[in-house]
Amino acid sequence: MHGEGLQLGLVFLLAAVIAVPLFKRFGLGAVLGYLAAGVALGPFGLKVIENAAPVLTASEIGVVMMLFVIGLELSPSRLWVMRKPVFGLGGLQVALSGLALGAIGLAWGQNWKAALVVGLALALSSTAVSLQLLSERKTLNTPHGRNAFAILLFQDVAAIPLIAVIPLLGVAADHGRAGTGGILKAVAAIVVVVIGGRYLLRQLFRIAARIGVPEMLTASALFAVLGAAWVMSLAGLSMGLGAFLAGVLLADSEFRHEIESQIEPFKGLLLGLFFMAVGMSIDLPLIVAEPLPIVLGTVALLATKSVVLFAIALRPARMSWREALQLGAVLALGGEFAFVVLAEAVKAGLIETALQNRLVAIVGLSMALTPLSMIAIARVLRAYPEKTAPREFDAIPDHQPQVILAGFGRFGQIVARLLVAQKIPFIALETDAQHLDFMRRFGNKVYFGDASRPDLLRAAGAGSAKLFINAIDGIEANLRVTRVVRRMYPDLPVFARAHDRRHAWQSMDLGAKVTRETFASGLEMGRDVLIALGVPADTAAERVRRFREHDEELLLQQHLIYDDADALLASARKARGELEQLFEADADAGAEEAPESRES
Repeated sequence: MHGEGLQLGLVFLLAAVIAVPLFKRFGLGAVLGYLAAGVALGPFGLKVIENAAPVLTASEIGVVMMLFVIGLELSPSRLWVMRKPVFGLGGLQVALSGLALGAIGLAWGQNWKAALVVGLALALSSTAVSLQLLSERKTLNTPHGRNAFAILLFQDVAAIPLIAVIPLLGVAADHGRAGTGGILKAVAAIVVVVIGGRYLLRQLFRIAARIGVPEMLTASALFAVLGAAWVMSLAGLSMGLGAFLAGVLLADSEFRHEIESQIEPFKGLLLGLFFMAVGMSIDLPLIVAEPLPIVLGTVALLATKSVVLFAIALRPARMSWREALQLGAVLALGGEFAFVVLAEAVKAGLIETALQNRLVAIVGLSMALTPLSMIAIARVLRAYPEKTAPREFDAIPDHQPQVILAGFGRFGQIVARLLVAQKIPFIALETDAQHLDFMRRFGNKVYFGDASRPDLLRAAGAGSAKLFINAIDGIEANLRVTRVVRRMYPDLPVFARAHDRRHAWQSMDLGAKVTRETFASGLEMGRDVLIALGVPADTAAERVRRFREHDEELLLQQHLIYDDADALLASARKARGELEQLFEADADAGAEEAPESRES
């Protein structure tokens, strides 16, 4: 009927905006929210969608777009650097997981061909679910996140020969020719995508940019993604792999960031739809009818792959046990390729439809359980934090420095370089052991220690120092150090770094002379902006000087009332008006002087 598509779209969006925030509110993540929404809407829930297959097929475009965006982040040179984890770890994972799961299939009564295909199908993990979970937790750039991506990339590549070899293992006589033809088609498709991505797509984006119509860039970006996916699908390969290759080939182009911004909104919505479609595909009646084999199969799948991944991460990858545990959790699930491989295995007569249905249910259930297992592992890791041997404070040489510098980050280093240039002796204290060791490689004399400890201040020579510089980044730690120094050495001048005005006022309460960390750099940029807009350089410098004097005077005035919100607001409004009047008076004076200068 008219409007049916609109109603369906509204239902999907409503389910997403209800389920996802609710699940995130309870710390369960967006993926589980999408899956739950899909179960509720699907044929085994409210029956809003009677057949999930068309939705799943259409929503795979979200996975395609995600892989394209990931490809944009990887130039060919960077991809070449990743070849060892991709083919080393990835190949090892697929081989070991496939053999282990195949052995379970043999024990379950399958012949060796069926067991091999089922084992390799289940060895593949869900790229969409795993990468989304890593992205949600902001762990894509951690050791386990990078290795997970490398393994997933190999799995996408490994699915091609796996799908091609299934007919060779089948019972039909003409499958051998079909398998050879499939391999040739796969090679041809990859060549077309590589050549098109390297030459044709770049020219397309140049033409679209030259036209100057924003919609043309959006259309070109979508064409690049869907075109690469379509070419791969013609050869019976992964659409996502084609999109990924196209993204890699465009990674070092001048249009990379524009393409990514155009694709991102479509990717997010369609990826959410894909997760909902997976939820719709989970066969709840089958799980209820055969709970024992389905649950045991899911546990066997998750446990087997977790153990294999944990072992690979510990030994060849040399990851810590904490990282290895997280790698095992995020890749233990089954993947979308299992649906395709199992369907091909049924066509080739390797497995029966009943077994396919059970395995599909196991894969779907593993996808739903993976976010929960990751949450459980995260809680375990938080309960047992990594134990590091406490580092003893460094022994400080017995000499009399003129300056003590607490905090050797980006702010403190600038001050230190000025002191070094003037050959002024100082002692720098830092609590970040990793950063300290790094800075020492460059010849900096930095000592490990907490400047809020009285014994360390005495050892550093605070009693005879001329001044103390507090360049610590954290507000609470910064104030704590200033408080201790002022209490122990009331006559020692303290210069304190301030994060903002309130932090400055709190430091001033303790008697410190403050420097707001972004104030001077902001004034410097403001001066350059005025010059770029046509204001004479000397006038711009004078305006900045007047503004600085006005603001520093205002800082002192507001220090007396900063605990009174109403008085502070009134003071800020008054100061804004005074500043405008001040600059208007300068402008009027300049206009009066200009005719006199011309007459002279």
